[in-house]
Amino acid sequence: MMISSWRRRRAARREGKLQQQRNDNGEIELTVPRDFRCPISLDLMKDPVTLSTGITYDRENIEKWIEAGNFTCPLTNQVLRSLEPIPNHIIRKKIQDWCVENRSFGIERIPTPRVPVTSMEVSDILSKINVACMKQNGKGCRDLVLKIKSLAKESERNKRCFVSNGAGCALSEAFQAFSRASFDENVAVLEEILSALAIMFPLDVEAKGFLGSASAMRCLIWFLSSGDLSRRRNAVLGLRELVSTDERKVNELSDMEGAIEALFKLIKDPICPTSTKASLLVIYKIITSSPTKEKQVKKLVNLGIVSLLLETLVDSERGICEKALGVLDGICNSEEGRQMACNNALSMPVLVKKILRVSNLTTDFSVSILWKLCKKEKTEDDASVILEALQVGAFLKLLLLLQVGCVEETKDKASELLKILNLHRNKMECVDPMDNFKDLKRPF
Repeated sequence: MMISSWRRRRAARREGKLQQQRNDNGEIELTVPRDFRCPISLDLMKDPVTLSTGITYDRENIEKWIEAGNFTCPLTNQVLRSLEPIPNHIIRKKIQDWCVENRSFGIERIPTPRVPVTSMEVSDILSKINVACMKQNGKGCRDLVLKIKSLAKESERNKRCFVSNGAGCALSEAFQAFSRASFDENVAVLEEILSALAIMFPLDVEAKGFLGSASAMRCLIWFLSSGDLSRRRNAVLGLRELVSTDERKVNELSDMEGAIEALFKLIKDPICPTSTKASLLVIYKIITSSPTKEKQVKKLVNLGIVSLLLETLVDSERGICEKALGVLDGICNSEEGRQMACNNALSMPVLVKKILRVSNLTTDFSVSILWKLCKKEKTEDDASVILEALQVGAFLKLLLLLQVGCVEETKDKASELLKILNLHRNKMECVDPMDNFKDLKRPF
């Protein structure tokens, strides 16, 4: 009798608690226990860790707090004796049990988080890689690099730990060391190092110094010219890192045999948008800032870069579109490039269509290319390009551009273009530029 009465009282208390959790619609709302919530975000903790002050936080939130330059406990404001939080397995287990008990409310059990890598572990791995390089132990170095890749891909936190402890520099130095020997003998370890380096981008100045050595750059070109898709992708990303901030590397790269051909092939047979954009950026650097840019432009024109770029521009995303137009603008600085562009049926429709359509940068490049092509025609008897520009609506587009506004250089070129086009307006009626794409199968 007493037991039965106790059970009824307990049931009544439980029912009372549930009543308190009912909302206005009579539905039961589940409340997360206060101890299970992170004091920073007030959300359910997925990876609870405890600071030296004894307060438990979710790892992601407290690490962001510390990375922002805060060295005190958010709750107590006490100075932290250690910046390495300790996993709280007891709280984590209680949270998991609570999730299981309340799965009827749609609560999913939080997975058991992997213990993140520490700065000490990273330093140990990098020192072992240095020893393996000195001994030219390719297999040992490859195993260590594979471990770095595995740990870095586990979480963004691990990746930041490797980057902050100089993994990019250590891997670049290792790539230089093994590239000095035969590529064929060290291809396996070089491929893994380059793959791991791609995770660590962007690199610091010291790391770029190692990766930009003569032997390392030759190896990157070799990877770019041959091998599987992943190897070629990582190689062009490495070249992008080098030429983005150092013109000396642009000059060295432009003089390397097979570089231009390999970059062109990567655009012609694309692997992914990232590699295509990287290839276009490297080519743009070569044809605009290299001492041998005229020679490289001529080589690219002979390879068929103009038609390839115009076909790419028909249905490309913004990033590729901007870079492809930048390269085409650089190509049109040469007589050969302008002639090839004038002879291509896609030139005028594509260029006019890109004005005021994708971004300010594409507008600037498109106007610049049109200006170069129409100025060329102005000096010759044949005005077919100017007439074609009028036919696809260039005059109205340029008028609209001046009304909308643009940078001063583009404004000057648009004004000059309007003067050139106005001389021939009586020879051609303007039509909808979309008519020039009606026979194209690809969407635009």
